This record gives sequence, structure tokens and C-alpha cells, in this order.
Amino acid sequence: MRLLGIDFGFKRIGVAVGETEVGIVTPRAPMAASGTLKKDADAITLLARREEVDAVVLGLPVEESGEEGRMARICRTLAGHIIGNGIQVHLVDESMTSVQADGTLREEGLKASQRRKLRDGEAAALILERYLDDQPTHS
Repeated sequence: MRLLGIDFGFKRIGVAVGETEVGIVTPRAPMAASGTLKKDADAITLLARREEVDAVVLGLPVEESGEEGRMARICRTLAGHIIGNGIQVHLVDESMTSVQADGTLREEGLKASQRRKLRDGEAAALILERYLDDQPTHS
């Protein structure tokens, strides 16, 4: 199965593509957010079709308390638009993925300006890896 991982943000949308058969997740260049959820959903749908993915895995920002706040509601609305475009969506808790991605990039010795360019795709890759890790294995 081929999946598209999404780390939604108001400025940039992190993107990663994963292949379940080989277990490889590849960060991609981020997309610029448009400012409207419908346009962003349409752009994600277009990318999903171009990448020939079976589903989109969208990060859901859950607060430390376990509650879903404003950003989680926004991501659920985005998911609804993507589903409305005919693409299956799985929501995954994205807690700390951006922080973890930044830490990994820092360990690689990248400067802050370099990390900013790569962080969103790395976070999307972590979201996708979380989803894959939670799936039952078929042996």
C-alpha cells in the first residue's frame, strides 16, 4: 500500500510518501498552505492522485491533556474535505513530531535555516511511521 503523510500547518504543509510493502517512508518538499482548508484539501487530493496513494495519513494535534483543541478541529475539517474529494484519510496523533524531527535534524548537524526547510517533511514522515507502526503485521 502507498500512503501520503501530511503534517498540516498554516504556512507550510509537510509531506511524506510511504510504501508499506518495503517499509520505506520518504519526506518530500513541503507544500505552501493556501490560507483556506478547502484549497489545501484540493491540493493534497491532487498530490495524492499524482502519487497514486491508497490513503492520506493526516497528523492530528492532540494536546498534552489528551484533549483535542482548535488545531485538531481544523485538521478534522481538512480531513473531511479530503474525504469529500474521494480520498481515504487516517488520523494519527502527531504529538511532538515536529520537535522530534527538529532534534533529529539538529543531531545531523544542520543549521537552523536548513532545519526549517526540512522539518515539515520529516514530521510528516514521523506521522506516517507512527501509523505504520500501529498497523497489525500480516505474517
